[in-house]
Amino acid sequence: MNDSMTARVITRFGADVLITTPANETIRCTPKRKLEHITCGDYVTWEEHSQGNATITEILPRSNVLTRPDFRGKPKNIAANIDLVIIVISWRPSPLWDMLDRYLIATELLPAQALIVMNKADLATDYATADDLACLAEYESIGYPLLYAQATEGVGITAIREAIGDKTAIVVGQSGVGKSSLAAKLLPTQDIRVGEIANTGEGRHTTTNAMLYTLPKRGFLIDSPGVRDFGLGAVTPEQLRQGYREFQPYQGQCRFNNCSHTHEPQCAIKTALATQQLPPHRYERYLNLLAGL
Repeated sequence: MNDSMTARVITRFGADVLITTPANETIRCTPKRKLEHITCGDYVTWEEHSQGNATITEILPRSNVLTRPDFRGKPKNIAANIDLVIIVISWRPSPLWDMLDRYLIATELLPAQALIVMNKADLATDYATADDLACLAEYESIGYPLLYAQATEGVGITAIREAIGDKTAIVVGQSGVGKSSLAAKLLPTQDIRVGEIANTGEGRHTTTNAMLYTLPKRGFLIDSPGVRDFGLGAVTPEQLRQGYREFQPYQGQCRFNNCSHTHEPQCAIKTALATQQLPPHRYERYLNLLAGL
């Protein structure tokens, strides 16, 4: 395949997309009709024309694709070919731990690596409760990397950049936690809109479409729209259990192969929970998610 005719999707807007070529050219294209599911981060082939937009001719095989349900409950593509999911939380607006869990489950199922970033870390004294701190500590206890940042001051940016390396990373999280502020520090030459927190403590959307950026030295960063909520879509109970990495060491140790880890006798997960080998807050949220499937 001719490299000059391959590219990567930067963003999609309406019927058209922007692509970046290996020569760092940005080109506006119109996909063929059968390619309506094209998304940010896709690798594609394209054809140039003497007049009008270029044409996307094919979406190359994906390593993964992150989706979320649309208003009809159907999966909507957010971005593709992701190596690292950076989930940003903050002390204002307050952390939504169940949303963080859903992002982590989605990341495990991609599969991709996860990085939790606690932005606005300086607000812990004013806003973090003892229960919040206990919840946060649980993620580190089960092996999720956690970085602290103050995006507006540039604190933690170097560590995030090192975590990305040469990977394709996507920044996700609740509206108002500072995703675009982090992206602006990682991409100082780009014009990225940064919003302010509302008086209610709720976040405001500043990014409307997922957008792929080439980082200054290496790697790629996808800035995604903030959300009020993030749904998993049509996951099965088995997939939900796969999304809890702390369950994996006990796989196959329950009496029943299809154990739900709720009421069954001789459940290895419940035994580990009783002996304080598993994080209790995470388990309670697992029960809530399971009940909602």
